[in-house]
Amino acid sequence: MATETLSNPITAEDVLAAVQSMEPLIRNTRDQMETERRMPMPLVRAMMEAGVFRMAVPRAYGGGELDPITQVRVVEELSRMEGSVGWLAMIGAAGGPMAAFLDPSVAERLFGPVDSVFAGQLRPPQHAEVVEGGFRVSGRYRFASGCQHASMMTCGCVLYEDSKPLLRPDGQQKARVMLIPASKVTIVDTWDTTGMRGTGSNDFVVDNVFVPVEESVSVLEPPRVSGPLYRFAPIYLVCHAGVPLGIARGALDCVLELCGRKEMMPSHQLLRDDTQTQETIAWAEASVAAARNYAYGTLEDLWETLCKGDRASVKQRAHYRMMMVHCHQLAKQVISVLYDLAATSAIFRTHPLERYTRDIFTACQHRVVHLRMYRPAGRMLLGLDPEEPFF
Repeated sequence: MATETLSNPITAEDVLAAVQSMEPLIRNTRDQMETERRMPMPLVRAMMEAGVFRMAVPRAYGGGELDPITQVRVVEELSRMEGSVGWLAMIGAAGGPMAAFLDPSVAERLFGPVDSVFAGQLRPPQHAEVVEGGFRVSGRYRFASGCQHASMMTCGCVLYEDSKPLLRPDGQQKARVMLIPASKVTIVDTWDTTGMRGTGSNDFVVDNVFVPVEESVSVLEPPRVSGPLYRFAPIYLVCHAGVPLGIARGALDCVLELCGRKEMMPSHQLLRDDTQTQETIAWAEASVAAARNYAYGTLEDLWETLCKGDRASVKQRAHYRMMMVHCHQLAKQVISVLYDLAATSAIFRTHPLERYTRDIFTACQHRVVHLRMYRPAGRMLLGLDPEEPFF
């Protein structure tokens, strides 16, 4: 794939317009994604050229540096069309803020090209031995969504020297994110799942790869780009909420269409004329609208704080985490009810609701949006330590 740099800056309006124009291509490749368990390259290229994967890269390096609200909106729109595509947009964008922590020349080289896409995994961290000029990295990582079209892999590592762990002053083990060319890792085909099949979230193995120190990142260090998007580093999954919101919207739209043509037996009455259907649709619309308001309201409040140069409060951090969990769990609940409403229509693979159902159940298993993540958020609201790394 040829490497080139965008001549024009990425804008919110252009990205959203490009995303909306992709719908026919996405619809036409859904079955291919399902079968091949990855995103087809024509669609990958369209997303690259639209700037979707570099929404969060600093403008200084040709990225969009788009605000969190816009990023979620883009992911939401793509997820409405196809859950796997929205997920991969979210994953690609999540790596963008790391460019702000690199030397400008390195950031320009790694993040500047149009075909720059980051995938990988940060947790659990693997082993990196300190050597002259950098690190030697080895380990196996799981769930590397988008690894088959990525240019670089992000690898969370704990640091060792002479096989002994290096510690920070607070006693915690030192860690860095290693940026490794995708050509230097081995992908292991493990992604054969119920839902989100098109994400290609395979394992990958790093075997004694040398990483120059300048191609590694510590978010505990101050960023070299000072924009509000990078002011509080661990905001990497900021567009995660767009995935469940978009999937829920897509499911609702396809059930609304079904209600206008499906006949109920033995009355031959249209599904939309049934009173229980009317109540269910109203509840589903209100539920999704409430989740959207919580998501965008939380992000707008957080973004206003960051733009002022302030640090997110404990309450804001807790709500950020709760919002992501709530959006996923609410979408799962709504889609489950819609699945029951559609009855036998939803069981066929040819019906979009079948795909939306599988996708949301799979998405909700991700650790950062799982129900158990309510616990650390609750601990924070109660003035307790969350007991784990937490935004």
